[in-house]
Amino acid sequence: MYSADPTRYDGRMPFRRCGDSGLLLPEISLGCWHNFGHVDDQHEARAILRRAFDRGVTHFDLANNYGPPPGSAEENVGRILAEDFSAHRDELIISSKAGHEMWQGPYGEWGSRKHVLASLDQSLKRLRLDYVDIFYSHRPDKNTRLEETMSALATAVSSGRALYVGLSKYPPKMLKQAVKILKDMGVRCLIYQPPYSILNRWPEAEGIHDWLEEKGIGSIVFSPLAQGMLTGKYVDGIPAGSRAARAEGFLQTAQVEAQIEKIRALHRFADDLGMSLQHLALRWVLSQSAVTSAIIGARTVAQLDDSLAAFQAPSLDKEALEIIDAIAPAVKKDDAEG
Repeated sequence: MYSADPTRYDGRMPFRRCGDSGLLLPEISLGCWHNFGHVDDQHEARAILRRAFDRGVTHFDLANNYGPPPGSAEENVGRILAEDFSAHRDELIISSKAGHEMWQGPYGEWGSRKHVLASLDQSLKRLRLDYVDIFYSHRPDKNTRLEETMSALATAVSSGRALYVGLSKYPPKMLKQAVKILKDMGVRCLIYQPPYSILNRWPEAEGIHDWLEEKGIGSIVFSPLAQGMLTGKYVDGIPAGSRAARAEGFLQTAQVEAQIEKIRALHRFADDLGMSLQHLALRWVLSQSAVTSAIIGARTVAQLDDSLAAFQAPSLDKEALEIIDAIAPAVKKDDAEG
């Protein structure tokens, strides 16, 4: 029987307001993209969720297609939520998304009203929940009118299946259009979810961060460690068994090779500051005023604890930020190397 740590809100985990909404998110959120599927160790998955909550991580980020296989992360997290966290539902922020391929046929992916609402209903069944706190359109659909996709998000809120809605990976022009359409429908976009790290600064370079702050919209960033490139794992090359060494992975050898000089320079600078590259990367992301929260993954409880130990590392002063800018300047998406 799980009993939550009574000191979980003692200040170890800082919280930030999500834009100008009433919602507060932990500065580090737990992503369930990897490590919670049917192929993973379910005892470790349960231990990770428990440890995260005990450390003040109140936000678990999911999507319909997380696994593998797709859907299995929601099934497994849903079982653990029901067995361990039912008494804490009102302390938790559970998010999910729709848009990537989930089933065969013309309605199994993208942004049609048919797909988005059917996917939400399936996610709620897998998660064993009556509602999710945040529901995202996971990716833009260039072949479906934005009004249709946004109307599905608005229905998710009006029907009580989601408390808030957000957008993930939308390019700047489409993001701004979608936010306006939602507003005209009487629904505010709570949050935007882009990839963002020292090595991938396009939301900053293209003015999205400034625009989000102006509009009072939060930003929760994924891949703050650049898919592991900012953990120190690749400083001496590409180790066997790593993500970049697997042909089927999202991180490719060419991406690492394109960034290797920056990675090594950042690693040396982290050493000079007396911290790990991973902690430098997380500290840097959280130094950005537009960032509400950073989503991390964890394969083990030890990995989770190591990431959360970033809060014990010193904050980055102006001089440190300027050095990082010189090593890895912000560039627009089309100009980025990876």
